[in-house]
Amino acid sequence: MSEQKSSHKGHCRCGKVELTITRPPIMTAACHCTGCQRMTSSAFSMGALVPADAFAVTRGEPEIGGLHGDSNHYHCGHCKSWLFSRPTGFESIVIVKTVMFDDLRDLPPFMETWTSEKLPWASTPAAHSYAQFPPPADLPKLIQQFASR
Repeated sequence: MSEQKSSHKGHCRCGKVELTITRPPIMTAACHCTGCQRMTSSAFSMGALVPADAFAVTRGEPEIGGLHGDSNHYHCGHCKSWLFSRPTGFESIVIVKTVMFDDLRDLPPFMETWTSEKLPWASTPAAHSYAQFPPPADLPKLIQQFASR
């Protein structure tokens, strides 16, 4: 993802919901939890952690889907694409599904989470792996490493 580009636009499968980010992601991650497996019908979900103040829904009205509780997962009400999540306890970030943006698709996962629930045949090129989530104390170091790659 180009640092020179000031904004990046994305959209759901049907185009009724559009998203914009105005700064590059602070990290990318694959989540192997069974919830993400079920919501994506795949081995893991792929997300880009973006500062909340650099993220906007510019068209449409996403609906909460998946779990309705600690972390809210937002979907298009029409095509049901999973667009982004707002995790409780991390209000300063939004986890945007990278496949919603043409120019984020080539960002591989820098870390992978919930490897304790990982399917035995699933693999990613992630540099860091965690059985669940990384300890909060690790995040500044991970963000710095991601930025310097």
